[in-house]
Amino acid sequence: MPATPKERDRMERKIINVSKKRQITIPLKFYNKLGLENEVECSLENGAIVIRPVYRDNSEFSVEILKDLVYQGYSGDELIKKFKEQNKNIKSAVGKILEEADEITSGKKKSATFEDIFETED
Repeated sequence: MPATPKERDRMERKIINVSKKRQITIPLKFYNKLGLENEVECSLENGAIVIRPVYRDNSEFSVEILKDLVYQGYSGDELIKKFKEQNKNIKSAVGKILEEADEITSGKKKSATFEDIFETED
């Protein structure tokens, strides 16, 4: 839903340049305030470009990662360091899976068949 004129007056706004390559730089204040990382969601809504943070919920993996690291003997700062590394790997893997799914749904890539996955013996 678009903002009313009164709401727009209360919003933080900044005019930014668009490069010849159609690129923009997100103001640092906005970047930090939203906790942005490597990706944002960009959409067209009511004649406006809307950029939103992408938050991926990896909590279902977090417990399993922590259990495994504790089992391996990590604790304290070393546990935190290893957890961040493993969590980053999960985010990267999930990102690749999502990219592949997008390629398959757009027809850019062929999906595996049942036979490809479950090779049947004659």
